[in-house]
Amino acid sequence: MSEPLTGIQKLLAVMKQLRAPGGCPWDREQTLHSLKPCLLEETYELLDAIDKNDATLHREELGDVLLQVVFQCAIREEEELFSFDDVATTLAEKLIRRHPHVFGDNTVSSSQEVLKNWESIKQTEKADKPKHSALDGVPHALPALLKAQRVQAKASRVGFDWQDSSGALEKIEEELKELRVAVEEGKSNEIEEETGDLLFSVVNYCRFIHVDAESALSGSTQKFAQRFREVERLAKERSIEMKACTLAELDALWDEAKRHPLPPTTL
Repeated sequence: MSEPLTGIQKLLAVMKQLRAPGGCPWDREQTLHSLKPCLLEETYELLDAIDKNDATLHREELGDVLLQVVFQCAIREEEELFSFDDVATTLAEKLIRRHPHVFGDNTVSSSQEVLKNWESIKQTEKADKPKHSALDGVPHALPALLKAQRVQAKASRVGFDWQDSSGALEKIEEELKELRVAVEEGKSNEIEEETGDLLFSVVNYCRFIHVDAESALSGSTQKFAQRFREVERLAKERSIEMKACTLAELDALWDEAKRHPLPPTTL
């Protein structure tokens, strides 16, 4: 009697059958390119599940992301390039190689030292690959805030950086002045550029004060949404037509909403 399949073995077998002749027409039609939006969407749904702290939903969404990994591996295996097992083996070997303080004789005194060693080992691994810029390796498709953080961090590693946060803060003030001038002079071709420069400078300052810009903006957007919904609730409760309100009246509702404890919600 054969041993029952493990979870991952069962998943790989199911995927193989879906992609086989006579399997699912939709699954058989998918390509690496067509799956890209699916991977992105599933990743965001996983992040939402984490924020909701719902263990059941978290498990389900992790499975959906894993499906995308298994799906892409199945396509590559059909092309005789690599399999899921190859991916897992490569990852395990990389983790062992980059943790010499766990799997070797090295010692570390802090997590910062771990990160420093990780980057050093990573550069050694890529020594035989042509490198054209210190910024190489930043994915083009990253969200803008995260991409800015990665670019700034990589530039910093080769010494291109402010000595401390004061320089980054002064840069924000400089960029804000330039944006104001562009707006006041009505230079539409410069307004977008100066806005981008200001945002880039704010992200850079966040790096100095150890704030994740993406998370900070997400939190502020969520807070605004919560309070705005409370303003809507108050207006509806009092039969107030928001579009007919003055700015002062809306501000009064907003100030009242700020005093109310709000339950977590999503956009």
